[in-house]
Formats: sequence, structure tokens, C-alpha cells
Amino acid sequence: MAGVIRVLVVDDDALVRAGLAMLLAGVEEITIVGEAGDGTEVPHAVAEHRPDVVLMDIRMPGMDGLAATELLRARPDPPEVIVLTTFEAGDDVVRALRAGASGFLLKDTPPADLVRAVLAVAAGDPMLSPAVTRRLIGQVTADGFSDRQRRARELLAQLTDREREVAVAVGLGKSNAEISRELYMSVATVKAHVSRLLSKLEFNNRVQIALLAHDAGEA
Repeated sequence: MAGVIRVLVVDDDALVRAGLAMLLAGVEEITIVGEAGDGTEVPHAVAEHRPDVVLMDIRMPGMDGLAATELLRARPDPPEVIVLTTFEAGDDVVRALRAGASGFLLKDTPPADLVRAVLAVAAGDPMLSPAVTRRLIGQVTADGFSDRQRRARELLAQLTDREREVAVAVGLGKSNAEISRELYMSVATVKAHVSRLLSKLEFNNRVQIALLAHDAGEA
């Protein structure tokens, strides 16, 4: 993404909002454009400030971060969403990712990692490491797994062989650069494949591609 990354901070704790804003305000590539203290404030804040990335707390009174994420990702040209949580993983986080969030961070994430996550998400890359992705997938309950697996395999069957290779690589948590090296294609070609996958599968971001690959048992 060219230019300065516009970030909206959403958390019901004013001290947390202030801390995140203070931390990110010192980064040249990032600017804090606004804050919100409840999920109900998010649609208006996004319309007013037009952020590129939203840092979204899960646990908030009124509308929680999960519902707010679902609303945002249903908008035309939505911002990327990074979920903030005090929990390492759980069904709530998986639900947020399936709704279109680009990943999650623990609230005690080191500042440098937080900055890297915002930069990565704004550039269209996932901020979930393979280990984190596996842990998240492991949190999904077994109920309905067979249906999810069958549906996931049906979707993968609609892809070309090359698209499927890219989808599986995304599912393994590989970056565009890593996929480029392993599949012997340019980074620009990898990005084009990912864009086609998102369009063909009607997904919001590559994290959902990763979840699909895991559901299908391909990653």
C-alpha cells in the first residue's frame, strides 16, 4: 500500500486506546485517524475517518468486536481488521477470521510485532504465522467438520492446478515472497493468483483462503 497507513483503534478501555495510539503515532508509515469505544461506534467512525486498518477489541459492551467485524467486512471496499484479544486463541477468534478479519494480536504483543502486523495487513499479507494458524484451526469444534471439509474440497475443485498450489501455500502460512520462490513465479504473479482466488471464492482476504485449505485437509 502506497502512502501513510490510516489506523482506527477500537477498544472500550480508554487507557488501551491511548497506549495503542501513542505507540503507533511514533511510526512514520502509520497515522492514527480516530478511536471508538464500542462496536456500535465503528460504522460511523469508519465512514468518517476511512481507515486502512482497524485494530478491533473483541470484548466490548454493546456491540462486541466480532459483530462489528462482520458488519465492516460486509461493506464495499472495507478496511482490514486486526482483532485484539487477551486470549491466545479460541472460537471467538476463529469466528472473527471467518468473518474476514486479517488476523489477531494479543494485547501484550511487543510493540515491534504490532507495528509489523499493521504494515503487513495493510500490504495485503496475513499476519498469522503457521504456528498460530494451526493453533486457531485446532480450536474449531469438531461438530460439522465433515460438512466443512466436503464444502472446502468442492471449492478447491473449482480452481486451476496453479491456483490450488497457491491456495495450499497460503494455507501453510507462506508469504508472497516464499510462494514466489517455491513455485518459481514472480511476486506480482503470486499477488495476481491470490486476487483471483479471492474473487473466485468470494472471500475477503487470504486468511480465509488459509482456513479453506485447512478445512479441506490440504494444509
